[in-house]
Amino acid sequence: MKNNFSLMALASFTFLAIACNTNKTSQNNTDSKTTVINADSLSPISESNMKFSNIIGWEDNEVPTAPAGFTVTRFAEGIKSPRHTYITPNGDVLVVLSNSERTVKQKILGTVVGLSGSEVGGKSANTIMLYRDANGDGVAETKSVFLAGLNQPFGMLIIGNKFYVANTDGVMVYAYQPEDLKIEGVGKKIVNLPAGGYNNHWTRNMIANADNTKIYISVGSGSNVGENGMENEVRRANILEVNVDGSGEKIYGSGLRNPVGMDWNPITKELWTAVNERDKLGDDLVPDYITSVKPDGFYGWPYSYFGQNVDPRRAGENPALVAKAIKPDFALAPHSASLGLTFYDGNNFPEKYKNGVFVGQHGSWNRSSFTGYKVIFVPFKDGKPAGKAEDFLTGFVADEENGDVHGRPVGVTVAKDGALLVADDGAGIVWRVVKSK
Repeated sequence: MKNNFSLMALASFTFLAIACNTNKTSQNNTDSKTTVINADSLSPISESNMKFSNIIGWEDNEVPTAPAGFTVTRFAEGIKSPRHTYITPNGDVLVVLSNSERTVKQKILGTVVGLSGSEVGGKSANTIMLYRDANGDGVAETKSVFLAGLNQPFGMLIIGNKFYVANTDGVMVYAYQPEDLKIEGVGKKIVNLPAGGYNNHWTRNMIANADNTKIYISVGSGSNVGENGMENEVRRANILEVNVDGSGEKIYGSGLRNPVGMDWNPITKELWTAVNERDKLGDDLVPDYITSVKPDGFYGWPYSYFGQNVDPRRAGENPALVAKAIKPDFALAPHSASLGLTFYDGNNFPEKYKNGVFVGQHGSWNRSSFTGYKVIFVPFKDGKPAGKAEDFLTGFVADEENGDVHGRPVGVTVAKDGALLVADDGAGIVWRVVKSK
C-alpha cells in the first residue's frame, strides 16, 4: 500500500503541481542548448525525467560569481522569497515578497517527489518592501514595509501619482507620492485575473507603454499543455493589454505558455518577454525562449512549440492556428525556467552590455541534470540578438550530484545607478552587481 501511494503521488504530483519555478541547471550545459537557429536543430522527443534541487542558502562570506571586472554584494537579505524588483522614478527599490502556497496534499506529495526542498514553503509574505539609498553608495539607509496584505503579488508599476500591483487574481491601484515610504490608502481592483495556474504559474507581471496610456499584463497557463480543457485557459498564456483604468482589455499576444519577464527593446521599441515553456517531452525539449511579441501574434501553446512544431499531445488540433504560430526570436536552455528579463540600458557596465538582455533562470526540475540556476546575458546589435548567450552570474549550484543549490535567481532589474539587481528567492537575498572600481 505504501509503495502504491508513492507511485500514485509521484505520477499525480508530477502531472499537476510542480513545474515552472522549480527548475535546475547543469553549469556545464550552457551553450550547447542555448541557441536554436532553426527548427531542424530541435532535439527529438525523449523520456521525461525529474531532478529537484535542495536549497541550502549562502554562507556570510559567499556570493555568486560574476565575470572578471564586476563586484557582487548583498543589497537586501533576510527577507522571505524576494521574486521581483522595481525601480521607482526617484530611484527607490521595491522588492516583492511572495511564494507558492501548497495545500496539505501538495505538501505531502512534494515531500515524496523532492519538490519541498527546492522552493520556499509556507504562507506567502504577500508584501512589498521599499529600500532607499539616498546617498547612492549602493547601501540602503532606509528600509520599510511599503505595502502588505496582498495576494501573491509580482508585477509593480508607477504611473504618475498611482501605484499598481499585480496580484495573482487581479491588478490593484493605490494613491502614491514619490516621498512615500508606505502606502496608507485603500486600493481599488481595476482588473480581475484568473488566479493561480499550473504549478507556479501564479505570477502576473506588468509594464506600461512609453506614453503611459496602456498596461501590459502577463498571465501564465493553467496547465502544462491544456490537459484540463481549453475552456479553463481563457485569458491565460497571454499578454493582455488594458487602459490605465483597467478598461478596454484585449489580448496583445497569445500562445505564450508562461510569460513572466517583460521589457521594451530600447532600439526597436518592441515588447519582449521571457517564456517558460512546456514539460514532459524529454531533457532537451522544449526550449525556453525570449522573444519580441508581435501585436495579435500567436506563439504556439499548447498546439505547437517553437513555431509550428506540433506537440504530439495536441496532434491534429487547430491546424489553422498552428499554421500562424510565430517562431520565437531566441531559444534558451530547455527547462531552465527563464523568468526574469531586462534590457541593460544603464551606464555602469562595459559597452558590450549596452542594450543587451539579462535573463534570470530559476532552474530546472523536469530534467535528468540541471539547467538554469544562473543569470545569462544575450548580446544584441541593432535591436536583435547577436551571438550566443553567455553566463553572467553563476555559482548558484553548490553540488549538482547531491542536488544542492545556494539559491535560485528570478527577477533581474537595472537600478538607477546602472547596477544589476538580481532577486534570489530561494536564499532570501537581492544581489547587486556593479563594475568594479
